[in-house]
Amino acid sequence: MGTKELEALIEVLQGELAQGRDGHVIGSWTIRYDKERTAFTFDKCEDGIYCEERPAVIGLDRTVIDAGGPLLA
Repeated sequence: MGTKELEALIEVLQGELAQGRDGHVIGSWTIRYDKERTAFTFDKCEDGIYCEERPAVIGLDRTVIDAGGPLLA
């Protein structure tokens, strides 16, 4: 990631922290940058193995592309 992406990540995280428990990134174990989608993926799979939720995906412009959510109903 370059400076632009890191600055965007900081803005995304600050915005999500301001939302508190209603934020999309609470419970994330891994943060990845998807260059093709120009978005951050907040993975909620514990140890990369056990997963109950699909990841939240938030664009560089802080647009929520996918709020994530339960895999099991």
